[in-house]
Amino acid sequence: MAEPSYRRVASLKSVEEFRAYVAALGIDLECEEAILTGEESPLRWPLEVYGRTIGNRWTAQPMEGWDGSPTGGITELVLRRWRRFGESGAKLIWGGEAMAVRPDGRANPNQLVISEENLEGLIRLREALLEAHRERYGRVDDLLLGFQLTHSGRFCRPHGRPEPRVAYRHPLLDRRSGVTSDAQVLTDDELGELVTDFVRAARLARRAGADFVDIKHCHGYLLHELLSAHTRPGPYGGSFENRTRLLREIVAGIHSEVPDLLIGVRLSAFDTVPYRPDPAETREGRLGRGIPEDYAGCLPYRYGFGVDPDDPLRYDLSETVRFLELLEALDIRLVNLSAGSPYYNPHIQRPALFPPSDGYAPPEDPLAGVARQINVVKELKARFPGLLIVGSGYSYLQEYLPQVAQHYLRHGHVDSVGLGRAMLSYPRMLADATERGALDRRLICRTFSDCTTAPRKGLPSGCYPLDEFYRSSPYADKLKQAKAQ
Repeated sequence: MAEPSYRRVASLKSVEEFRAYVAALGIDLECEEAILTGEESPLRWPLEVYGRTIGNRWTAQPMEGWDGSPTGGITELVLRRWRRFGESGAKLIWGGEAMAVRPDGRANPNQLVISEENLEGLIRLREALLEAHRERYGRVDDLLLGFQLTHSGRFCRPHGRPEPRVAYRHPLLDRRSGVTSDAQVLTDDELGELVTDFVRAARLARRAGADFVDIKHCHGYLLHELLSAHTRPGPYGGSFENRTRLLREIVAGIHSEVPDLLIGVRLSAFDTVPYRPDPAETREGRLGRGIPEDYAGCLPYRYGFGVDPDDPLRYDLSETVRFLELLEALDIRLVNLSAGSPYYNPHIQRPALFPPSDGYAPPEDPLAGVARQINVVKELKARFPGLLIVGSGYSYLQEYLPQVAQHYLRHGHVDSVGLGRAMLSYPRMLADATERGALDRRLICRTFSDCTTAPRKGLPSGCYPLDEFYRSSPYADKLKQAKAQ
């Protein structure tokens, strides 16, 4: 089978060439002619939410750095990253970091844990970000900062090895995530205890100065998995009401105990079945294109959220709409939309040309994945004009990110554009765009995926190809050796 030829975005030398390539792909993705600066730029428009002003339209997305202390506290590497979030100019800081609400809920041994023990460090993180932002931009009163609260569920690795706790048994994911026994399914009582953990974490977040907390419902982690717990019996499975029960209990607890704390939700708006490298194309040193796992024996598919049960390669937003209606009813207006999971279908979640070490080559041009997320957000924003919706998946646009973002912001198809790992190499990307009308091409993320491969090898997540700090660090040699094995 001939391998596909996807053009690198960097090879597209003009907006006209970019548009022509998008048209040839047959995808719906708009791009404006020029990068606008100052008040003319939609990226500079302010936002209003809960009576607060957010000073611009880009967001620093949360991530796991793999660089906290063994007890989940901050380190100099974490502080450096948060300072760079402040330097980015983003006025909405969506978590900065995925913080586990309990030590055994970590996705890696160095993930931050939000606890009394680590509170002083979390205060320092926030202050470091605000100081860096104030030094560069002069004010922080138009900045909204939140902490992302999470339990990693199926992907818990608090000691470096898989220690999964799941919402239900999954016929396609259990083997690859180390689930072999019903004893690994969280009981109803254990889920009830998690409510206490999330509410306690919310109290600590407020004491640390957070304006809001994100109750994480994305990327296959526990609360996202609960949304697809159709086969789970009891009060947390089956019906939509049951599958959203944990969220409602957490929100009720936060409203009761921390009434002045705002709440947001980052949601995988749709999913698909797990993918794997095509063995017919895989050879030494090269991963095959992603193909779906054989799901024929799983139809109708009852193991996904935002998935067509009769054709799980297609998304279905009917329950996504119900979930957003629930958020409105709970007075949650901060919504950050993503898709899929980096663990089992990364081309859906994080379009990239170069796969991480445990991934697969893209089964479609990554621009198709970008367009899919952008257009789902466009559809949902039209249904929910009262929600402040952050869109994800923009990083692969590279040179054309500002012009594409301008279009969708200008027409009200999204409220804020989220950037995550692209900020590792170039935190000031959108500040430069809106101040100078140009980007530094040397710093633009090219989706080499070392920021994902490094954590998969037990190393900190950083941009090893483009950030001199990581490129010249001892971790770079360790990553090179790990990739060669």
